[in-house]
Amino acid sequence: MKRVYAIDTTKQISQTAIVEGWVNSRRNHGGLIFIDLRDHTGIVQLVFQPNDATMFALADELRDEFVVRVAGRIVERDAALINDKIPTGSVEIVAESLTILNRAETLPFQPFADTQTNEELRLKYRFLDLRRPKMQHMLRRRAEMFSQIRSYMESNEFIEVTTPILANSSPEGARDFLIPSRLHEGKFYALPQAPQQFKQLLMVGGVPRYYQLAACFRDEDPRADRLYGEFYQLDTEMSFVEDGETVRSMFDPLIKKLTVDFAGKKLLNEDVPRIPYSEAMDTYGSDKPDLRYDMKLINLTDIFAETEFAVFKSAEAIKAIRVEGGASLSRKQIEEFEAIAKDAGAHGLAYISLVDGEFKGPIVKFLSETELEAMQQATELKEGDTLFFSAADRKLANKVLGRLRIAFAEHFDLVDPNVVALCWIVDFPFFELDEREGRKRVDFGHNPFSMPKGGMETLNNAKTDEDKLAIIADQYDMVMNGYEICSGGVRNHNPEVLYKVFSLLGFDQAYVEEKFGAMLNAFKFGAPPHAGCAFGVDRMFMELMSENNIREIVAFPKNGSGVDLMMNSPSAVDPSQLKELGL
Repeated sequence: MKRVYAIDTTKQISQTAIVEGWVNSRRNHGGLIFIDLRDHTGIVQLVFQPNDATMFALADELRDEFVVRVAGRIVERDAALINDKIPTGSVEIVAESLTILNRAETLPFQPFADTQTNEELRLKYRFLDLRRPKMQHMLRRRAEMFSQIRSYMESNEFIEVTTPILANSSPEGARDFLIPSRLHEGKFYALPQAPQQFKQLLMVGGVPRYYQLAACFRDEDPRADRLYGEFYQLDTEMSFVEDGETVRSMFDPLIKKLTVDFAGKKLLNEDVPRIPYSEAMDTYGSDKPDLRYDMKLINLTDIFAETEFAVFKSAEAIKAIRVEGGASLSRKQIEEFEAIAKDAGAHGLAYISLVDGEFKGPIVKFLSETELEAMQQATELKEGDTLFFSAADRKLANKVLGRLRIAFAEHFDLVDPNVVALCWIVDFPFFELDEREGRKRVDFGHNPFSMPKGGMETLNNAKTDEDKLAIIADQYDMVMNGYEICSGGVRNHNPEVLYKVFSLLGFDQAYVEEKFGAMLNAFKFGAPPHAGCAFGVDRMFMELMSENNIREIVAFPKNGSGVDLMMNSPSAVDPSQLKELGL
């Protein structure tokens, strides 16, 4: 007698088989006991008859989520009793033996209820939450995606190499998770934020093409699209590559294949567009634009160059966004959008609507007929539309309208969840102005390991902060439906260029050698040009599965505060452990 899964019982009619699983539900009809048995493939009905008094009494003890083994004969149900709501609804198993493998206490919540309990309780009992069909489906589909990724990488001659988890601390990027060393008191390992240095060392070591589905660790605040602490990425690198387009062209087919063949979604564009960073910011107000809807930012600075309207007159840039049907918004709704604009840094939100052929809005009276006509022509404002303005320095104007663009798309339901819009954002600034905590200083944009366009000549010509901020890095991000799913770049494989990059920020050669000594030393012994990228597979999978909470697509996430409620971590440790570590 062999074990069968629930889904296979329809093919085993008249045979005797063993099924194992959880009691999904129990019904005692007096003379008969019916049990819906659940395994990972589905549900099958068991029937217990009273002719075996001992087994019948044992069956009467069964409750939800008991783990059982049942042997019995698979039979067809009477036509009037067929349940067409489940794949196995045409058969049932007449039990001949029953073994209770484990009993279950009363559950803290019902995993299969139509309305789910709060997330905190589900995360505390995640092992129960994982029994939900949705979670089982997510885990299975995630494994399928990983399998397809591996197949693609291997078919393109990439070699899977695992890199160390206990690594060195990096001074750049997010906060490290530090691990004290017992053997070397006072020193620390760090969990890797990414295998960046190791994969570059693999290129020096002669590996032609590397990949890894790598665990990465960053002490960043959690968000709906970002797990706390740890995440996985498809990490890749290619040697003898000096052009980022080689990398981008390599991975376009993989992401399109996952979109269409794996997720069953439509691509907005067969050819993935390449958009320079500056153009993305000016056009969409974001370096990760959602291209499923148009709604571009329109520059009206020249049109209002001679305006007498004080708010516009004093602004460096005057930009607008046209919202089709925006005239239907109530005053309360406009106030809600104004709050979004203020949160982004605006002082208020000016707007003009076209209603019954006339311009309407609080600022219309301050603008001339000539300005209004030119504005309408430039923005193609139509009946029932509304223009929303941002007048500020160009960076802030872009930021404000970029936030509003997303909010308007959500309000007017412009997003098609069955469509995937991909693009590459290219030509990022190598440096950026760090204005956090009231300070202003030039810092790295993405990371210090990318090659600046123009190489050493560009760096030598950077005398002022303005010069430094103008340097372009050969870096690129892939964006999927408004989410950054990949970041990459052409690497800096020249030690002298790397020294120079850090010197522009005031770091001397000794500092660079202390922090990146292994990589610098390797580069001195014949480093090939190389480039690569890393895809955030958690975020990508979330979007492909049309899920809006990243904690729903991994097995054991931490909550929104970075706490594992199930395992009670982080937690205090025994003082003796701290003493042993010299802490």
